[in-house]
Amino acid sequence: VQLVESGGGLVQPGGSLRVSCGASGFTFRRYDMSWYRQAPGKERELVAGIISTGGSTNYADSVKGRFTISRDNAKNTVYLRMNSLKPEDTAVYYCNAHKEGPLRVDDYWGQGTQVTVSS
Repeated sequence: VQLVESGGGLVQPGGSLRVSCGASGFTFRRYDMSWYRQAPGKERELVAGIISTGGSTNYADSVKGRFTISRDNAKNTVYLRMNSLKPEDTAVYYCNAHKEGPLRVDDYWGQGTQVTVSS
């Protein structure tokens, strides 16, 4: 199982960035996908989530209206489009795959990609 994030980097306040997460080794289309982030000295927090079919999404209040999560099940990829970035969005962004069954829960994590918002 692999989740590989990409697309992070340095961006100025007010700028935009899209991070991607490519999945392999499991049936991507059956998993709910989420983006989390962790800033230095803070706990990891949920940023955005999308269900397996892509039919429903949810966002942290701090990013609503600025970030958009999407997925392409044909490409086994989930995206996070980030607009109007603020310095407080600076963090390592992690991709998560989650599936709950009657007997088990599967949770997979990527290695993270750094997003830095600074002038």
